[in-house]
Amino acid sequence: MKKIVLATGNLGKVREFQQMLADQPFEVVPQSEFNVSEAEETGLTFVENAIIKARHAAQISGLAAIADDSGIEVDALQGAPGIYSARFAGVGASDQDNLDKLIHDISTIEDPLRTARFQCVLVMLQHAEDPTPIICQGTWEGRLLKEPVGTNGFGYDPIFWVDEYNCTSAQLDPAVKDSLSHRGRALRQLVSLLK
Repeated sequence: MKKIVLATGNLGKVREFQQMLADQPFEVVPQSEFNVSEAEETGLTFVENAIIKARHAAQISGLAAIADDSGIEVDALQGAPGIYSARFAGVGASDQDNLDKLIHDISTIEDPLRTARFQCVLVMLQHAEDPTPIICQGTWEGRLLKEPVGTNGFGYDPIFWVDEYNCTSAQLDPAVKDSLSHRGRALRQLVSLLK
């Protein structure tokens, strides 16, 4: 079975990708299996950062690579944290640090104005020099709570309210979350393009 390296060190993302791509004719392997270091995300957009990460992983592993860059955009914060979602509270910040900072930053914003969306840009390169990456994008609209609720998921999931299920992303069954999420939407685009 063909292997494709997944350019992330985020264990939550690795689990999500492996679950959603389990029935594909290739095996998704985390970059840690090839001692691939985290790429420095110097891009100014989700797509630039995804390409940087995929090229880095493909270069070191010698395999095709999939990378995503994703984050949460809060309308009342002019789209922040956006591409800085994983380091919103500073370089090396934990998921909890980032969540705490966002909760603090939205604490004075009234409920109707706490609209937000998760964005995911997913890139696949056949090799490190691939000049025409496959690029897919998924968006998931919601709003933010001021307190975390739920234990599933990771990152900002505990404050991301999903109206149609009347709960947070962190309260959803993983299969339901995959069907709704920004990453799930981008991955389904990728799978359909690969067919």
